[in-house]
Amino acid sequence: MPGAGTDKTKTWVVAPGPVIVLVEPQIGENIGAAARVMANFGLSRLRLVAPRQGWPNDKARMMAAGADRVLDEAQLFPDLKAAIADCTFVAACTARGHDQAKPVVSPEAVASQLVPLVAGGETTAVVFGRERNGLENDEVGLADAIVTFPVNPAFASLNLAQAVALVAYEWFKHAGTGLPFGMPVRSGPAPKEQIHAFFTNLERELEKVEFFRPPEKRETMTVNLRNIFSRMQPSRQDIQTLHGVILAIAEGRKGPARGGVLDGDEASLLRKLLAEHGDGRVPSERGPVRGLSRLLRRNPTEAERALWAVLTADRRFAGCGFKRQVPVGPHIADLVSFPLRVVVDIAPAAEEPEAAKTRADKRAWLADRGYRVVPLDAAAVEADPRAALATLATMLGL
Repeated sequence: MPGAGTDKTKTWVVAPGPVIVLVEPQIGENIGAAARVMANFGLSRLRLVAPRQGWPNDKARMMAAGADRVLDEAQLFPDLKAAIADCTFVAACTARGHDQAKPVVSPEAVASQLVPLVAGGETTAVVFGRERNGLENDEVGLADAIVTFPVNPAFASLNLAQAVALVAYEWFKHAGTGLPFGMPVRSGPAPKEQIHAFFTNLERELEKVEFFRPPEKRETMTVNLRNIFSRMQPSRQDIQTLHGVILAIAEGRKGPARGGVLDGDEASLLRKLLAEHGDGRVPSERGPVRGLSRLLRRNPTEAERALWAVLTADRRFAGCGFKRQVPVGPHIADLVSFPLRVVVDIAPAAEEPEAAKTRADKRAWLADRGYRVVPLDAAAVEADPRAALATLATMLGL
């Protein structure tokens, strides 16, 4: 099975490059590993100076992991002088200072120096020493430049194949070979018109769930939201996907229930049960059960949904501060405006006596504390929500 990234159907990169010279490599595995990284980065010319375990070497072929052609074409030499005899420029890799008057360069620098020489048809070489003690002083003396690596000075010794990989990578990069693949461009950048339409939709839905609180911070919050998406530089497809996300969140699994899971009839039944059992309170708590208002807000009845839709679209109520399903003392109000101290109480068409008594007690409690209670009939609201809103506007003098 091929390794990750190995694809034998693709063309093997064959291009002129520097010769890699390994001086007296001690074990075959390191030769094979060096051949493998050479193949990774388009280098094919390997020269071996007196390998300790002899040549050819089965362990080297095993470690090459498919880079057989590098090993098959490797050349054997008795000493370094013979290995570099035809070279016009030689760089010696070493981790030790040899006190020689030669340029000391990084792998990146030597790669940039090698590129024009190789392009001009010259034979160049990069020499690597023994695993145990590297290159001897006289061997470094045969080179034109010294290559060393920016490594931890307290632990500067690299594995032979690692050192070859660093130089080979820089060579491949400077030789003009780009990345093998990039991000596919399936959708162009989103035009401002599309982004503005998305923001309009987003802000409308956030307004419905009372995200912009307090009102005086709305402008700042809106600007911050727009800046988030502007920094993203979204594509057309990104904006289309985000439109779908907002729609899914707004409508929920069973229609426009603001993310809830109950339809209108189920939400009405929930309120009926709560009214018959003390408006969602337990003896040990003064107010409703924690989280109940959020549950009711996420699962509106048809009357609540219809009234809220026309109210939020009517400019007359823009500064009234109405909220849905918010606790007011021990009760949860269908709609409440704390600035105006107004509560809208939507009653179902028919209630059990116990539920009707609970509702009457709630209205009395609110009236005693200075709230104006606006009673509305659920069936009438569903039939004509604009008429119900007109009634509310008249009572508020709007």
